[in-house]
Amino acid sequence: MNRFEYVEARLSPNESFVSRDNKVKIYDGDNKTEFEEGEVVLTTHRLFWGRPGEIARAAVTLCLPLSYVISLSEETTASNFFGRKTRIIMHLRPPSPAKGPGPLDTSRATHIKLSGKNGLSVEFHSALRETLSARVWEISLTSETIVSKVASSPNSDTGNDRLARIQKRTGIGGIERHLEAKAKATDENIALAFQDLSVLMAMAKDMVGISKAISGKIREQKGEISDDETVRFKSYLMSLGIDDPVTRDNFTSNTDYFSSLAQQICEVLLDPLEEQGGMMSLADVYCRINRARGLELLSPEDLLHACEQLSGPIRLRSFPSGARVLQLESHDDSLIAVDTLEKVQAAESLAVEELAKQLGISLLLAKERLLVAERLGSVCRDESIEGLRFYPNLLLNRD
Repeated sequence: MNRFEYVEARLSPNESFVSRDNKVKIYDGDNKTEFEEGEVVLTTHRLFWGRPGEIARAAVTLCLPLSYVISLSEETTASNFFGRKTRIIMHLRPPSPAKGPGPLDTSRATHIKLSGKNGLSVEFHSALRETLSARVWEISLTSETIVSKVASSPNSDTGNDRLARIQKRTGIGGIERHLEAKAKATDENIALAFQDLSVLMAMAKDMVGISKAISGKIREQKGEISDDETVRFKSYLMSLGIDDPVTRDNFTSNTDYFSSLAQQICEVLLDPLEEQGGMMSLADVYCRINRARGLELLSPEDLLHACEQLSGPIRLRSFPSGARVLQLESHDDSLIAVDTLEKVQAAESLAVEELAKQLGISLLLAKERLLVAERLGSVCRDESIEGLRFYPNLLLNRD
């Protein structure tokens, strides 16, 4: 932070605005500072940071000359609340003796970090790299000398040609022409970009955000749309995927990784579990989670370890048969037995496959529901050459 100085947020004669970003905080090395939730403005020569509105009214703000920057690097952080975000690390030269007053006179850190609440924008990050590569602050100091030498060349025609080529490559105009050429190339290749799976995956987060917004609007307009249509359309939208899947790369310990993964599994499967009667087999869980995660697939072992750490509204349950399912804590065996008995009474008797078809669940879950009801005495079985059927237990209604 001892490279920053306090100056008025005004552009110099040869300086131009490049990019800006909001809600940016500055780190002195790895240490937090009081400079948070501010606006950062990038020019061809300097980097300004100020409280909201200060830069717009040309107030005194923090300023870092870009000539101090040696190189850029990135670091990715992750949290359960904000998800993953990228910080920019700017490695700096020692401060100049002629530097003006700033927030710190001395600092041991040789770098600063720029971080946003949701990470810095891609546009700002790209503009910063382009500006540092162009090094306009050096060009503006030497361009007059170069032009004068070229113009005074003995061969005037050759000198004029060289001067025209240099003028095209240097100064603000050179940067603008470079950016225009890059934008044109991007426009020409945009059709090919949509065929690239990595580009489509980069758009997944925005698509999921749009789906959530549409789902919220549908919930507010339930009077105009039937409940069945609302639930069905919401399930289609939410099946687009998880906008920020938990990955092992963001954690240093397996305990934190599986805990975060368990929390995300709970968030994703809470509504589908309620729609399926409060129970879902691990095979269905594996398919649903990996479909939602896109290319960030989970192994069966990681999924099982995460499910074993579930402690919220969803828990992992093992049946005597060895089958393992995820079940809502609000759906205990007594509720399952009552619901299953109602289905059996309505049909007079049910086979496993008939209950599975009626509830839209797997044969495994249908059989376990009937066995739970049998253990609690709500239904009884009849095994014959026609197969296994379950009937209401008439002894319950015996006078």
